[in-house]
Amino acid sequence: MNIEGSKVIVTGGAGFIGSYLCESLLQEGCKVIVIDNLSTGKMKNIKNLDVEFIKGDLRNLDFTLKNIKNIEIVFHLAANYSVKYSSEDPIYDFENTFLTTLNVLEAMRKNDIKNIVFTSSSTVYGEVEKFPIIENSETIPINNYGTSKLMSEKYIKTFSSLYGIRGLVLRYANILGPRSEHGVIPDFVKKLKENQEELLILGNGLQKKSYLHIKDCIDATILCTKKNNEKYDVFNIGSEEWITVNEIAKLVCDSMNLNRVNLKYTGEERGWPGDVRKFLLDISKLKNLGWKPKYDIENAIIETVNWLKKCD
Repeated sequence: MNIEGSKVIVTGGAGFIGSYLCESLLQEGCKVIVIDNLSTGKMKNIKNLDVEFIKGDLRNLDFTLKNIKNIEIVFHLAANYSVKYSSEDPIYDFENTFLTTLNVLEAMRKNDIKNIVFTSSSTVYGEVEKFPIIENSETIPINNYGTSKLMSEKYIKTFSSLYGIRGLVLRYANILGPRSEHGVIPDFVKKLKENQEELLILGNGLQKKSYLHIKDCIDATILCTKKNNEKYDVFNIGSEEWITVNEIAKLVCDSMNLNRVNLKYTGEERGWPGDVRKFLLDISKLKNLGWKPKYDIENAIIETVNWLKKCD
């Protein structure tokens, strides 16, 4: 896809990942329009960026049809932010992830927009036995979050076939860095700010997953978009490292200069219903484009903790 000088929309652009993406797109010379309902996104994330901001809810088809038009590319990030919350409220997850995607695609179809970049998730794979996970692995999600992402992928592929829309699907690992306010690291920092003597860990601490620094994530996203010439394509976006929850807990405690924290566990194999215990993405396809991560997991975690320590 040609990015330079393009007029683009970033849905969820006031969020953690979306705001970084907006910064990079502006550096590429794009005219950027952000659509966000600010349910989790924050205006402070984009207040210094030269973007047009439209507040609204993509669950509303009339709003979506009215506002997604006269652009070249949609970067669709607006979605439910939490795997854990998707189990607690399946309807919220369905509406905020899948329904928004379908509405965006319908607006693209009716308004003759031909390019979409969709931020999917490693959760579409579910529980697998062989690592790292390649893009053509079987997709059997075990949580509502992954199911909504996978349904979105399927509809993008169908719209690509039926209506000539070019779809690029990016399956992200866990993304972290400054501005990250959800996930295991913000959870640990928040708990330790409240009680420096004890840290409750959801599960048994042996869950092992892959994490990627936000800047590496955005660099990969931009590169995949530039290089993509396929009608429909899928890339894993992650690193070749993974780490246990226990190892993360130690790094967080050390970064906060806390060396006598009592670790307590809820005890289950999963942190919550639908929690994928282990995943590591194969990124060979991405590396073949000339990309490699610049941050290792340890430094990415430490930088995230240092930023969170300064937050109220």
